[in-house]
Amino acid sequence: MNQLVFIQNDDVLTDSITIAEMFDKRHDIVLRDIRNTISSLGRLSKSKEVEEMGIDMGVLKFVETYYTNQQNKQPYPKFLLNFDSFMLVTMSYTTQKAMLIKVKYINEFNHMKAELEKSKKPVSIEDLIIMQAQSVKELKAKMKIQDKQLQDHSEKLQVINHRVDNLDNVNISGDLQQRLNKMVKRYAWRNGLKINQAWKDFDQAFNTAYRTNLTARRNNYAEKHGFKEITRPQYLSLTNQLEDAIRVADKMLNTERKVI
Repeated sequence: MNQLVFIQNDDVLTDSITIAEMFDKRHDIVLRDIRNTISSLGRLSKSKEVEEMGIDMGVLKFVETYYTNQQNKQPYPKFLLNFDSFMLVTMSYTTQKAMLIKVKYINEFNHMKAELEKSKKPVSIEDLIIMQAQSVKELKAKMKIQDKQLQDHSEKLQVINHRVDNLDNVNISGDLQQRLNKMVKRYAWRNGLKINQAWKDFDQAFNTAYRTNLTARRNNYAEKHGFKEITRPQYLSLTNQLEDAIRVADKMLNTERKVI
């Protein structure tokens, strides 16, 4: 059995779909009964008896809304009703089973109303202390996460500053070609490689970074300009790519070599 009543905006409500299911009626029939009730109330609200008897029509709540049909995904109307509106609409449902269902609804409305009122009651001092302690605990947990994030950011910043310092040193050294040679030699020594293999790693890293073929371009340049042989630093210097090459070498020195 689905939940008969629910809380929405501090009101205990049911809806026309649930009413139709519980009283074994088609939903369109229940919608008809609701609209007939609303129409009758509209006429009665203008009568003298309402004022003479001190009747408050404001206690009734009929809210028309929509739901999406799960089969055809189309919107269809339904009504939300509070307890008083529910009792008016179902007043004509008088079978023995209908009477029992209305008693069940009364129980559910009363129970949910009690739960709602309970949730609005002021908490005790003990409850306030527990709530405060829980808030402090949650705040400490958030601060711990933030401290860890700040520490991670600080470590990343140190790495970035280290790389920037390396680039600054390159810029003031005055000889980028020598610097590139030294960086590749340092890479070879650090990884236990021969210098030729270190330069091959550099070629591959440069090609990946700038989507090019350094070997082919260097050979074409030498052939075009009549060089018998031209080193990588020389070619990169002549083609104004030394700073790019320094960045690649710096990244190689700050990244663990992958062994394939």
